Amino acid sequence: MNPIFIAGPCVIESMELLETVAAELVRLNKKYGIDIIFKSSFDKANRTSIRSFRGPGLEKGMLMLGDIKSKYGLRILTDIHESQQAPRAAEVADVLQIPAFLCRQTDLLVAAAKTGRVVNIKKAQFLSGMDMRYPVEKALEAGATEVWLTERGNMFGYNNLVVDFRNIADMLTIVPTVIMDCTHSVQRPGAGNGTTAGDRRFAPSMALAAKAFGANGYFFEVHPDPDHALSDGPNMVALQDFEEIIHQIVY
Repeated sequence: MNPIFIAGPCVIESMELLETVAAELVRLNKKYGIDIIFKSSFDKANRTSIRSFRGPGLEKGMLMLGDIKSKYGLRILTDIHESQQAPRAAEVADVLQIPAFLCRQTDLLVAAAKTGRVVNIKKAQFLSGMDMRYPVEKALEAGATEVWLTERGNMFGYNNLVVDFRNIADMLTIVPTVIMDCTHSVQRPGAGNGTTAGDRRFAPSMALAAKAFGANGYFFEVHPDPDHALSDGPNMVALQDFEEIIHQIVY
């Protein structure tokens, strides 16, 4: 069975950006016989600075993602930060993602679970893989039929993340689907003078290491011009480089 791929720009910047990325993902889906889920955020509520770009908001963002879904036939993943966002997001999104810092927020997990959509819970930077059994229990007991877990590194020191790949094996004992977030795991949180820094060079290696530990899904934020992206640019993979990464993982 092919692995799950999740890809797209960090945040919705414009319809033009969404369409550029979506068209390339459709091409890659056809070429490699895979099913890339399109990801983008309608609101980045946890940016480092209050002056950082956040996105178009829930209503406009879901209209834009809905257009991408209907035009390109891609499944959609987006993240929610507040429980009241879940019903509207679920009208478009096939997968609702719980951000890492919020993975223990009971009301948020319950609201996502009650929509009937797949719930993808990102492991907090302060938790171990085995600790994620409790957020999973919350989602399942609230009615979720499918829960994924995503590894994105741990904070062991200031302005850096370290990935302990044993967390993947541990989380596979909790749920059958474990995703490696290959771009957020190379972040250097808060290290960019009011923004998050990072090093996208290591994203492909994160994927291959995660594959060796049994990961069956891969999350990449991609952008045609990441150096000028409005969010998470240092970590995002250039869209034109994404095919080579997929080739390495699939073959």
